[in-house]
Amino acid sequence: MFHFRLQSISRLVISLTFAGLISLGGGANAQDKRQNAPGEFDFYVLSLSWSPSFCEEAAERGRSGGRSNIQCEGRPYSFVVHGLWPQYESGFPEYCQRPSPRLNRNIVSSMLDLMPAPGLIFNEWDKHGTCSGLDGRNYFETIRKARAVIKIPVEYLDLSQAKTVAPGEVEEAFIKANPGLSNAAVSVTCNRTRLSEVRICLSKDLQFRACEELERHSCRRDQVTMPPIRGG
Repeated sequence: MFHFRLQSISRLVISLTFAGLISLGGGANAQDKRQNAPGEFDFYVLSLSWSPSFCEEAAERGRSGGRSNIQCEGRPYSFVVHGLWPQYESGFPEYCQRPSPRLNRNIVSSMLDLMPAPGLIFNEWDKHGTCSGLDGRNYFETIRKARAVIKIPVEYLDLSQAKTVAPGEVEEAFIKANPGLSNAAVSVTCNRTRLSEVRICLSKDLQFRACEELERHSCRRDQVTMPPIRGG
């Protein structure tokens, strides 16, 4: 009887130990404990998309309508706002309210100068804005304020010919144009051949701040192309 009980206890200990290992293993890959709680995040990433690259890629893929139709067939654009994304020190929240609160179309219309496609605006609200802890009007006002913090380097304001650049060169141009911005707070992304976006980390009160997350997704190519502004 004692031998039977000892075996039973041993099996129980082994089972509990195994369960604990599973729990610890899961914890190693666990999401932020605040995951998808509106307003609970550490900083923002302001993502500025190089519109000519987006439009060339859209044309290559044969897209019609939607964002590409509005952004790429209207007036010429250089850097446009892709989004303002709440971030954790590691990872990020998304789709924090399902269904998301209805977004007033007057807000959408008011943002088209910075984000030239209604579909983009609705998507950014659903995926990122609902995680900000702000209502629609205040979230998009925050996007406008964040964009106003950033000065676009003069050499990219009216690019009339395709330009070959090193990602670090673009970062340095933004650092030079924006006092207080450091290499640790700005990153360039790209596809196979073109510059895609410039991403800048901002605190909740829209001050430049360092963030490790950017570097993990930065462009690794030595050189990329910036297509010219349409109509340039």
